[in-house]
Amino acid sequence: MKKSIYINGLGSISSQKTYDNTHFLNEVIHYNSTILPAVSPNYKDYIVPSKARRMANGVKMGITGAKIALKNANHPTINAIITGSGMGCIIDTEKFVGNIINNDEQYLTPTPFIQSTHNTVGGQIAIDLNCKGYNFTYVQASNSFESALLDASLQLELNEAETILVGGIDELSDHSIKIHKKINHIKGVATASDQLLNSTTKGAIFGEGANFFVLSNKRQDSTYAKLLDTSMHNTLKKENLNEVLIAFLSAHNLTLENLDSVVLGYNGDVEFDSYYNTFTSLLNAHTGILYYKHLIGEYHTASAFALYTASQIIRHQQIPEDIIKRKSLKTKQSIILLYNQYRGEHHSFTLLKSCE
Repeated sequence: MKKSIYINGLGSISSQKTYDNTHFLNEVIHYNSTILPAVSPNYKDYIVPSKARRMANGVKMGITGAKIALKNANHPTINAIITGSGMGCIIDTEKFVGNIINNDEQYLTPTPFIQSTHNTVGGQIAIDLNCKGYNFTYVQASNSFESALLDASLQLELNEAETILVGGIDELSDHSIKIHKKINHIKGVATASDQLLNSTTKGAIFGEGANFFVLSNKRQDSTYAKLLDTSMHNTLKKENLNEVLIAFLSAHNLTLENLDSVVLGYNGDVEFDSYYNTFTSLLNAHTGILYYKHLIGEYHTASAFALYTASQIIRHQQIPEDIIKRKSLKTKQSIILLYNQYRGEHHSFTLLKSCE
């Protein structure tokens, strides 16, 4: 019999004030920009200042997000740490490459290189928590977080661990922003975040963040939801969405009728949001349609925020008005499906269910 997997705690650092788990998008920040930087908590409350000064923004976000999730889950003993990151600590990567160029490949200090690797965040969290167990980082573009989630699910089902910390982290950097603007992956003009669905231009608004979750095969008082499944597809044609969706749901004896809401990764890119329009055309009228990237921007592990959002909705049975595209006609949110893709690739489906 397949073991149940529970989300027992979560922590989020994003372009909204999500670092306080006592409030869930009660006060939404609206932007008119192409870049949405993370809203940082007071890092002194989570990291020793002398250490924080030497940390890149992504590392600070990751450690803080992890600590918030662990506190939210009542500080369980962690057996493993699994993270996903599309770009890693890109700021230190750029710093190191810049030093190579500026110093004619001489007199280089290795510190920026050491701190630039994708697994830096997972390693720093392990050091901080004194966790000597399994520690792995997935770098699978926009499926990086889902890969980490799948790894954790398999370990819990196979009794390799009882409690696992899973997270997705990506940060903004000046050089990568310039590159993405040049190739039209970032919109060329400022866009009002609350009007993103009406966008008729190419590219997305970009953001950054760190979202962490405490997964366990044991339910507790802090449990948010049950994680049923995660599925990934590197490529997927629009005409095959229906077939894949039906197969994914039927594996859990579910149909489209059972979905109370879906959380979709609309990012305002006129070229690729059509995938979500095709997806929604398959749904029944009573299923709610929610979206979130207008609040936090697009980045490789932005889908982790979708999991954070869906978990909050299932636990508190409240849906913030700012994320509703079509209101659910269901009185209770028991089953929520997440669907994300980036520029027509790296499609992922994640299914959550209430514990009742």
